[in-house]
This record gives sequence, structure tokens and C-alpha cells, in this order.
Amino acid sequence: MEPRQTVQLRPDAVQRFGGFFLWGGLLIALVLSAPAVKLGDLPLLFSRSNNMQHFLVGLRNPDLAHWQDYASDMFLTLQMALWGSVLAVGIATPLGFLGARNVAPPLIQQPVRRLLDALRAIPDLVIGTVFVLAVGLGPLAGVLAIALNTAGVLGKLFSEAVESIDPQPVEGVRAVGAHPVQEVVWGIAPQVAPLWTSFALYRFESNARSATILGLIGAGGIGQRLFESLEGFDYSATAMIIIIIIIAVSAIDLVSQAIRTRLI
Repeated sequence: MEPRQTVQLRPDAVQRFGGFFLWGGLLIALVLSAPAVKLGDLPLLFSRSNNMQHFLVGLRNPDLAHWQDYASDMFLTLQMALWGSVLAVGIATPLGFLGARNVAPPLIQQPVRRLLDALRAIPDLVIGTVFVLAVGLGPLAGVLAIALNTAGVLGKLFSEAVESIDPQPVEGVRAVGAHPVQEVVWGIAPQVAPLWTSFALYRFESNARSATILGLIGAGGIGQRLFESLEGFDYSATAMIIIIIIIAVSAIDLVSQAIRTRLI
């Protein structure tokens, strides 16, 4: 009886099949989800274009008389984003190390990862509402909401950066008798610091935009002005607020891009 021959796929063939199933699965998911998201209603963009035109016409005359007030509110929003981002980095730094497989044991790493998942999963508005109940209306609730949500995002990014480091510097530090904390400080931190800084800057950009949404729950800043103008159909004020937001976000993007360029 002849021995049964087994067919072994070459690594490149396995990779091709894996890519085929991945993109095929994505295509199937898109097709199946199209009815749920009502893609069939796209023609309404053209059949009801008059409604959009009416709104856009209302934005033609920005309220230039009160631009200083709006700029002051935008500055408060940026302060909220800045403090929220700084607090988030302070929370995410230890969690980033504890959530990395090559630093912490599974008994610590897995609970930390699930905590980071929870922080990312809860929407800013929900976290902000809880803090409004605790500290009252105002920017502090927005700062704390931004800090927790951003900590969840940065903690995951930080831990993944730690997991992708070159192990040789860590082994070199360990070989001279360093204890675990020194391994982290001298072997891991120098490798991940530039990438972590880039992640933090990007999240600050994102927080400057998302902080406006927290005005919906009374967290102050330009967002509160924006929603008040929309509810009052004051489209001139809305137009000026949108212009100021665009200018501020563009300025932050240019500055952070220059900083990231120096880090590379």
C-alpha cells in the first residue's frame, strides 16, 4: 500500500488565498450592509437639493461683528482639547506598557486591554454627561470626557508600538543586570518615544475637532455656540463659527505636521 501523499501549500500561495478571502469577505460585508445603511436613498441628494441650497444660502453672510466672541470660545475649546490630551497621555503611558504582551504577563495585560477597549467604546457624549452630573456644566466636564476617551485610543496605540520594538536593546540592558523598570526606561522608551509623540499630536488635532461636539451637553466652548446658532436658525453666526473652526484646525494641523517632521 503506497503512503498517502500530503500537499503542502507554498507560503506565497497561502498568502494569496488569505488575501482572497479577506477582500472577498469585505466585499460580501459591503453588499450585505448596503440595504441597512439605505444606500438606495442616495438619489435624494439630487431630488432634495433645494433643501441644502436653502441652508447654504443662509451661510453666505458670516457674522463678522461678533467674530472676537467666537474666537474666544474657540480658544477655550482648544484649551479643553489640550488639557484633555495631556491628561490622556498621562493615563495612557502606564497603560501602554501594561497592555503590551512583551512587557506585562497575561494576567495584567489582558485586563488592561479590556479596560482600554471600554474607554474607547463609550462615546464622548456619554462620558461627558456623567461628568456634567458630577462637576456641573462647563469645560471641566469636557476635559475629563476627552481625557478618558483619548486615553483608551492612545493606550491601545502605545501598547502596539511597544509590542513592535526591536528586542535587542532591551536584551542589552537586561544583560548588564538592569531590573524591569530600567529595561522599560532605557530599552523600550527611547524606541517608542517619537512614535508616541506623533500619536499624541494626532489625537490633539482630533480632540480639537471633537471637543466642539461636547458643547451639545453644556461643556462650553465653541461647540455650545454652534449648537445655539443652529437651533436659533442664526446661519450668519453658524457661518462665522465654521470659518473660525476651520482656521483653528488648519493651524493646529500645520504646527503638528512641522513637529512630526522634526521627529522623523
